[in-house]
Amino acid sequence: MIHYTVLPMEVVMEGIDKMEATSVEIVMNGIMMQVQPLNSTQATIVRIMSCDPQNYLNPRYSPGSIIEFQPVG
Repeated sequence: MIHYTVLPMEVVMEGIDKMEATSVEIVMNGIMMQVQPLNSTQATIVRIMSCDPQNYLNPRYSPGSIIEFQPVG
């Protein structure tokens, strides 16, 4: 991505080193996906990482969908 601005690079990138990665990778029904946890049993799908094109066509696993899962522990 190219970002054109008159601001100095220090201003544009300020605070980027303090950002936390809130997404985690899980496997659900054999599909690896990146999710953002909402609470201990729910998460929002950020993206799926699968080699099977049928997984991308399943509306249950579309980005933004909220899923229920059981934490492993």
